[in-house]
Amino acid sequence: MSDSGIEINKIAGAILLAGVIAMVTGLASEGLYKGSIGGEHHGGHEAKRGYSIEGAESTESASAAPAAEEKPVDIAAFMAKADAKAGEGLAKKCTACHTFDKGGKNGVGPNQWGLVGSHFGHAEGYSYSAAIQGMKDKKWGAQELSDFLANPKKYIQGNKMSFAGISNPQDRANLIAYLSTLK
Repeated sequence: MSDSGIEINKIAGAILLAGVIAMVTGLASEGLYKGSIGGEHHGGHEAKRGYSIEGAESTESASAAPAAEEKPVDIAAFMAKADAKAGEGLAKKCTACHTFDKGGKNGVGPNQWGLVGSHFGHAEGYSYSAAIQGMKDKKWGAQELSDFLANPKKYIQGNKMSFAGISNPQDRANLIAYLSTLK
């Protein structure tokens, strides 16, 4: 075989290897991510994209029956036994989008210093959604925060927060207790 024939075989082999690597990588990432684009069906079940966050409430029901309308939880009883230190631990999960220090910069979400008792849309320089701006005369009390943290998209429809929510009312109370210390 000539030198040019060997070079052609090397090029063909490299292209074939690149294709195999791309295929294996795609299959591995699909398996890790457990989803597909466009909600394709796999094995009779609709594929779901993303990952779950511990303590976050799922936005989809396991059954096909419509979900019963949930009443907001009266957070006052949970606030009586709230643990601000535990809430500080929960807030660490929020640091991907929010900052919590006095004078801290806004991130994907607004800085949370001074949130409790302040007006909706309290952070200077943050570009709030029209939904939040429309409620700027309302104040963030414990009950409002609890209802929002339980399901942000349901409590204020049209807001930009993509967080699914915190289903456990004691966790919400702990987080609110921590936020109350940021004055």
